[in-house]
Amino acid sequence: MANEIPLRSQVQESDKWDLTSLYPCDEAWETDLAKLQKKITEAGKFQGTLGKSPENLLEAMKWISDAFMLAEQVYVYASLKSSAESNDPENQRKMGVISQVYTDLVASVSYMDPEILEIKNIEKWIQAKEFDESRIYLKKILRQKDHTLSPKEEEILAKQSELQGTPQRAFGMLTNVDLDFGKIDDAPLSQGTWGSFMINPDRDVRRRAYEQFYKTYEKHEQTIATLYAGSVKQDIFNARIRGFDTALDAALYRDDVPKSVYTGLIEAVHKAFPALHRYYALRKKIMGVDELRHYDVYVPLVSSIKTHKTYEEATEIIREALAPLGEEYVKTIYKGLTTDRWVDRYENKGKRSGAFSSGGFIGAPYILMNYKEDVLGDVFTLAHEGGHSMHSYYSKRNNPYLCYDYTIFEAEVASTFNEQLVARYFIDHAESKEMKTYIIAKQIDDIIATLFRQTMFAEFELLCHTQQENGQPLTASTMRKTYRGLLEAYFGPEMKFEENSDMEGLRIPHFYNAYYVYKYSTGISAAIALSERVLNGGKAELEDYLGFLKSGGSKFPIDTLKGAGVDMSTQAPVEAATKKFAALLDEFEKLIG
Repeated sequence: MANEIPLRSQVQESDKWDLTSLYPCDEAWETDLAKLQKKITEAGKFQGTLGKSPENLLEAMKWISDAFMLAEQVYVYASLKSSAESNDPENQRKMGVISQVYTDLVASVSYMDPEILEIKNIEKWIQAKEFDESRIYLKKILRQKDHTLSPKEEEILAKQSELQGTPQRAFGMLTNVDLDFGKIDDAPLSQGTWGSFMINPDRDVRRRAYEQFYKTYEKHEQTIATLYAGSVKQDIFNARIRGFDTALDAALYRDDVPKSVYTGLIEAVHKAFPALHRYYALRKKIMGVDELRHYDVYVPLVSSIKTHKTYEEATEIIREALAPLGEEYVKTIYKGLTTDRWVDRYENKGKRSGAFSSGGFIGAPYILMNYKEDVLGDVFTLAHEGGHSMHSYYSKRNNPYLCYDYTIFEAEVASTFNEQLVARYFIDHAESKEMKTYIIAKQIDDIIATLFRQTMFAEFELLCHTQQENGQPLTASTMRKTYRGLLEAYFGPEMKFEENSDMEGLRIPHFYNAYYVYKYSTGISAAIALSERVLNGGKAELEDYLGFLKSGGSKFPIDTLKGAGVDMSTQAPVEAATKKFAALLDEFEKLIG
């Protein structure tokens, strides 16, 4: 009975997040939902008035700030309730209602951006002190002038925005619900258990799970390929209707990221192929196999370490590991992870898998975990999500609502930075050579997963979009051929792939959020550079990093990171990360003799 997954009602209150910083009860949420619905009916009152005077524009900006702050608060509460207990019909209702209301809110104000862009004296107006809280927000709108449509066209696009996610939702339902992957030795094979099978020490179990998993996908390859092709076409349509040459241009424009950052990332990683291929040759040698197969690459090379860290022990480790970030940072995150109950700690029935940090301008920066005491990686995950939450904590305390939200490009820096410090702590406090070897092996695996693999995914996205943009239709055959070429290039000559290994390219859900995954690669590169800068520096370097956390969305990400001490517009941070990978590999080889 003790090993069964508990119901939500059976979980101790102290192990759940405390959502009262958002709402004391569901009734209060319903009250704000009604207020939000009323606000939507008021949205049209500003139409035709924004350019008449600075006072009119200021009034509209105050309304926008209040309305979307309220919408965020209502949405976050419903989302967190659903994530913790998605099988509760009431939580499902909450999410359905707020999703539609949020779409209606966006549509109701769709006239504002085009109208703001027609104000002749706006550059002069926003210099006034009264615009301090909305100046950056308005400047970002003005930057969109060449890519903003008429009010009516913007309203149409806003109203059908929910439909654009249909390929992604259909893919999710097919792969997470409809597909039956069967069993391996009476154990269910699924999306959720796939990772466990791939780290199973029994090679025959891994092989059978791999073959069965991808054979199931292969039976539906035409459907999945059609869904992804539809998603790519939607990306291209959205880009071209707004006057961009390519979908990549449109995706990067939002964050003011030069295209050279994307292509430079791929180039820098390609230069590091010799070190990556050396790793796979070493893996083959350590595993003692005649042929290294794709189902061999996730098995830990150091598997003898058994650890047991309670949640409380994990928070103590994090407190000590993050000490270089200063007393205020450490005190705040420790309270958040413990007594302030930012964290929903353990698994329960109906709870979303994995981990995330989520919150808004109002309320705590919450963290969902499924913490397991015998999984050392969960200590790193808790520190990772804590990094996101502290980024949000500092951001909303140093910025007005309209410019507090930072980009994903920046978000992955703050989280991975914390992981770097935890890794350093474990190495410095390793009780044995085996533990040190284990942590270094984990760092190597993390760089492969976050830098090399995500760059491979990013290159696949670019190749697929470019093919479609050049008028060459995407098919299951062309996608698989493209992906196989990348597999062979990245894994190198030591790897022998199965005939259906290229089906992996059709099962990555992130591809339905175009040009997103490259931010994991840039994020870890920036995090490695900044963590070493803080650890090897002094007060000035720490203040630069904390300044980055406090900046929120007040600048574009490249400029924000430059202020912290790393220039992501060059290949240098990525090249430094690949060099660290090679250095870790050297150290690992010495430790294992």
